[in-house]
Amino acid sequence: MTARRVLVPAFAGGGALLAVVAFLALGVWQLQRREWKHALIAGVEARAHAAPAALPARAEWPLVTAARDAYRRVEAEGRFRHDREVLVRATTALGSGYWVMTPLETAGGTVLVNRGFVPPERRDPASRPASTDPVRVTGLLRITEPGGGFLRSNDPAAGNWYSRDVAAIAAARDLADAAPFFIDVEGIPGTYPAGGLTVLRFHDNHLVYALTWFSLAFMAGAGGIIVLRHRRGGERMAA
Repeated sequence: MTARRVLVPAFAGGGALLAVVAFLALGVWQLQRREWKHALIAGVEARAHAAPAALPARAEWPLVTAARDAYRRVEAEGRFRHDREVLVRATTALGSGYWVMTPLETAGGTVLVNRGFVPPERRDPASRPASTDPVRVTGLLRITEPGGGFLRSNDPAAGNWYSRDVAAIAAARDLADAAPFFIDVEGIPGTYPAGGLTVLRFHDNHLVYALTWFSLAFMAGAGGIIVLRHRRGGERMAA
């Protein structure tokens, strides 16, 4: 009986202490994640609103990374290959429709360009400009989106695309020397394809998560204290 009176409070106190330490660690981790996310957002905002830089050279393509290059504002010159465009299903602020992904042949290779959004009634290529004259495009460098949409996979054979998978599109359209990224063009209001619809929004709930973990740490500590006090009170009454 004496051993039980000693072990039960010890286990209760130890369990509460472990819970407090674990919850505090998780809260601190979320604060660290919050700092990382804020740095990420600041970097993206700076790159997206900077003066446009030249497209990475062919030798630099393997070095392009999401952390350093995603949403970098770039410009490129070349000719569009409208005969090899791909329509990727999209849901935007303008409704549901398609992204018009068109290869741009440049002096350094081919880069896919998301010329913008079109509604279903403008799916026909004849409903939008298709000039083969040299053009200069300005937009945001985007990292490839391999795979497909939620619960859907790209089906190149059927022409059904749910993600902007650069490698898969390049293979389906026989594009040699295609860059491993694409460009979201800046748009001209009132025209189709409608560009400039890139969403620069990142979830930032880390402070809420941190406060939740800290609250759980407080409750675990308070619960442990209550259990110990209740146990000691019962021991005094028994004595």
